[in-house]
Amino acid sequence: MATETVSPACTGSSLLQPISEIINLPLDQVNFVVCQLFALLTAFWFRLYLHPSKTSPFVRHVVATLLGFYFALFCFGWYALHFLVQSGLTYGIMILTGVEHMHKYCLVVALGYLSFCQITRVYVFDYGMYSADFTGPMMVITQKITSLAFEIHDGKKLIFFKPDTERMPSLLEYFSYNCNFMGILAGPTSSYNDYIAFIEGTPCRRSKDHQTNGKTNGRHKQTDPSPNIEVVRKLATCFFSLMVFLSVCKVFPVERNIDDDFIATTPFYAQVVYLYLSMLTTRPKYYFVWTLADAINNAAGFGFNGYNSDGSPRWDLISNLRIMDIEFANSFKMFLDNWNIQTAHWLKRVCYERCPYNPTAATFILSAMWHGAYPGYYLTFLTGIVVTLAARAMRHNVRPYFLGSPSHKLLYDGITWAGTQIAICYTVVPFVLLSVGPSMKFYRSWYFSVHIGCVLLAVALPVKPRHLRLKEAPVLSHQDSTSTDGHCNQKTKAT
Repeated sequence: MATETVSPACTGSSLLQPISEIINLPLDQVNFVVCQLFALLTAFWFRLYLHPSKTSPFVRHVVATLLGFYFALFCFGWYALHFLVQSGLTYGIMILTGVEHMHKYCLVVALGYLSFCQITRVYVFDYGMYSADFTGPMMVITQKITSLAFEIHDGKKLIFFKPDTERMPSLLEYFSYNCNFMGILAGPTSSYNDYIAFIEGTPCRRSKDHQTNGKTNGRHKQTDPSPNIEVVRKLATCFFSLMVFLSVCKVFPVERNIDDDFIATTPFYAQVVYLYLSMLTTRPKYYFVWTLADAINNAAGFGFNGYNSDGSPRWDLISNLRIMDIEFANSFKMFLDNWNIQTAHWLKRVCYERCPYNPTAATFILSAMWHGAYPGYYLTFLTGIVVTLAARAMRHNVRPYFLGSPSHKLLYDGITWAGTQIAICYTVVPFVLLSVGPSMKFYRSWYFSVHIGCVLLAVALPVKPRHLRLKEAPVLSHQDSTSTDGHCNQKTKAT
């Protein structure tokens, strides 16, 4: 007797149920995509008709917040109230506690509330369901809450402060930052200062090779660059990514890596190739979601990051990935630096730069907690610790021997590309399989070879302690340091 596939329940609107049945996709995913497309159209309207030169920041805050909460209600129903509860609790903490400890309390409460929701969703409601669940937006809100708390703790003056006057953001400003329609469903995380600058029309971003659109009486005249070309480019990337995912993903299911017949009858080299292809085809869905989210923000006028040396505008202020750098990464660090970029910045700010002992391990563990309650997440990030340590040891000890000639460097890059891609695929399999049993079956089929090899490399090859590496790091020139101002630029992730 055939087994009927049960579709996951959707707590959001059922208005698009007929479309969901026609295209044979879960309703919650249809709601998500339609809301994002509607947000894209709304973003153009927001930039053109609610431009800072035409209306007040108050109106822009109100419209952005109300639209964001409407989209959340449409996608998640009453579960969207969790967004308000989480934001409200942490806002109360910011108001009632002192600056000295508020960042710690906000991190514990925001992450604890997120973890509670993730655990109940996984183990009470729909374990193993891949769906547009309400904890996804809460992950981004958690980043925003804690980023703001750490900024205030670190004594960074928010750009709208009066001189020598520190005050908390108003409740409207706070909810607008956390729940605006541009980022409520898929982010990305942004600096609070950058968001307020966008709302008020006073962007603080300027590249060191600043170019302008015109001059008046010998003086530069700043005008707003149009994001239209960049939005079209990113939408084309979204379309291509979606087509690749829909057409290829089912051809290379990840679950086949643990199929008994496949393991028994396939040579190991073919298993390695299949592992790479199966994990490669899972990435386009992330490319689609994150690039679309970036395009929505750009369409609203958010994301401008100064000008390139040729005068072309940069719209990568809050971009979450660099696809070519991911696919051709020849080191574990290079892959991580270009994947989920804003989360990497957040992890660096709240954990890596502050943890006095084993910051790499602490950062991976925090990342696992933030991602959710599936055991596969923890297996992935615990594996990531040893892979990172091994990759760092290899780079510090082996790479210098291949820099003598271009041919040697090319050989090194080719070998490390292959090693990096296999290590990434091996590490991420549990993230996709989710459960302990299937994940351990995969690792056993590989005889834990990558784990064992990475541990041996990390132990055998010496790497200087982090504080010594930082002392030896070159000091930024004055020009570079001004272009990476604490409020107007984010540092790249260093691991």
